Amino acid sequence: MTTPQGTVELTEIVFPAEANHYGTLFGGNALQLMAKAAFLAARGAAARDVVMAGVTDVRFLAPVPVGHVLTLRAWVSRMGRSSLTVCVNGLAATLGSPPEAVLQGVFDMVAVDAKGRPTPIANAYLNPEETP
Repeated sequence: MTTPQGTVELTEIVFPAEANHYGTLFGGNALQLMAKAAFLAARGAAARDVVMAGVTDVRFLAPVPVGHVLTLRAWVSRMGRSSLTVCVNGLAATLGSPPEAVLQGVFDMVAVDAKGRPTPIANAYLNPEETP
């Protein structure tokens, strides 16, 4: 399977250790997974190390119960001189049911050099996919 550069898809199952007292995915753990997907997408597109500069928007659209499979799709929607915008969408499903949109986020990433300072990205582009 080939994936466009700057696009990542992660699949996780929600275990009790990641859940809150309601038996659904804890928001902090959801943010961690979304940040991981954003990092991987930005790193792939920039072809260099990146760090998170900010989170523009995060939406928890529906709870994700323990046992559900969560699929996160992240793509770079904008590349500037050293910054990138990454969109992340999350779908959750259980056996026998269709996937449901549960998470959306927009992350701001910055390409950095070995000293952690912003560094230029070789190619800038816009991804035609819609931002959440």
